Amino acid sequence: MAASVVPIPFWLSARFRCHTYQERDRQAFVGASSRWNVYNGFVMASKTRKRGGHEESVFLELLRTTDILSRRLSQTLKKEELSGTQYNVLRILRGAPAGLSCGEIGNRMITRDPDITRLLDRLKKRGLISRSRETKDRRTVMVRIRPAGLDLVGRLDEPVQAVHREQLGHLGERRLKELSELLTACRDGLA
Repeated sequence: MAASVVPIPFWLSARFRCHTYQERDRQAFVGASSRWNVYNGFVMASKTRKRGGHEESVFLELLRTTDILSRRLSQTLKKEELSGTQYNVLRILRGAPAGLSCGEIGNRMITRDPDITRLLDRLKKRGLISRSRETKDRRTVMVRIRPAGLDLVGRLDEPVQAVHREQLGHLGERRLKELSELLTACRDGLA
């Protein structure tokens, strides 16, 4: 790809002081968006910028989409004073009535929380979970969902599903399945 070169008088270069606001603004614009080369008394701004490939583009699209989808879900959970990670813990525990260790909960989390203990403390303080030491191995702390936690997750089931339908329903079943398979293949390639 050929670089487009725009000659700029030497007095606009970073080596020389700007005497007017217009010069300063132009210098700031050109300096922020290009690389500088000096050639025959002119500062040349080359407009070449290494662009990422398709992988970078897809990565950025995933980040943007995740942010948009997460915002609406966060608003729904906020009505019940829950964060996304707290909701994730309650759903994990609902699926394991016998309880799980803190480490196992951490392994099953969608997004990793480095401070799982504090997260569980907040849920316990609200009466949504219980924690107890195992009799066989006192080093292991088992976490179980309490009836109040089950009620809360049950109340959130329909509103959360409604958010998912609203945000992704327009894709249709076939496209959702394809998207799910692509995302799974992406994760499997990283494991």
